[in-house]
Amino acid sequence: MRQRVITAVIALAIFIPILLAGGIWLEVAAAALAVVGIFEIYIMRKRIIVSIDFVITLLGTLAIAVPLNFYKGWLPDSFTRLDVFYVFAVLLLIITVLTKNKFNFEDVGVSVVSMIYIGTGFHYLASVRNSSGGLGLLMFALIVVWSTDIFAYTFGRKIGKHKLWPAISPNKTWEGTIGGIVSALVLSGIYMYFVPQQYSMTSMLLIAFVLSVFGQMGDLIESAYKRYYKVKDSGNILPGHGGILDRFDSMLIVLPLLHIFGLV
Repeated sequence: MRQRVITAVIALAIFIPILLAGGIWLEVAAAALAVVGIFEIYIMRKRIIVSIDFVITLLGTLAIAVPLNFYKGWLPDSFTRLDVFYVFAVLLLIITVLTKNKFNFEDVGVSVVSMIYIGTGFHYLASVRNSSGGLGLLMFALIVVWSTDIFAYTFGRKIGKHKLWPAISPNKTWEGTIGGIVSALVLSGIYMYFVPQQYSMTSMLLIAFVLSVFGQMGDLIESAYKRYYKVKDSGNILPGHGGILDRFDSMLIVLPLLHIFGLV
């Protein structure tokens, strides 16, 4: 527990100033986090880091993670980040031929999904913050995710009896899940009372409900692939907390939803 607290204090001391500064500082930080995330995926898969497929997967992830204006000025206007991503996806397919299927079609699938999942999530970490009113919106998302996580754990430990999805995450319960959602609604409602958002309180509470549900789904998604790869944590970069994907599992799903809902 002491190690967890020390790590959390150090991480917050680094992350909060970057979050407050926003701009290029957060864009660089988001890209760096995406890089670490891909490292963790490859390590979990027991794939070789020093390989051409890793380099291409890394570049493809960055192609999605960087801000939209990154490509302006040195690529044709018709060339979008989706086009850049497609190039890297095709290069991975070409490697299946060159390696005679030592790197196969299923490996390509995992790499491409990882590129989209991690790249998009961290892209919106910076994109949300750097949008108009972005700090307040990002804090709203963080409050929903953190309160859901903390109170789902608390209620689950105190009164949890009915398992939510034991095949994927045996410790999660329905009581914890519901307690986390209710707590997220209460705390996000209090936050919005003092920091009004662009939509009505009712609309934002509905969005908070969806974010809380999908945030927990993000947690379960990570539990699923960790269980598949038979690892406890995605990495060990954060002593006592695991890896970057362990800490951002919910946010990787929640942040793109803010864009889907038209908030960014």
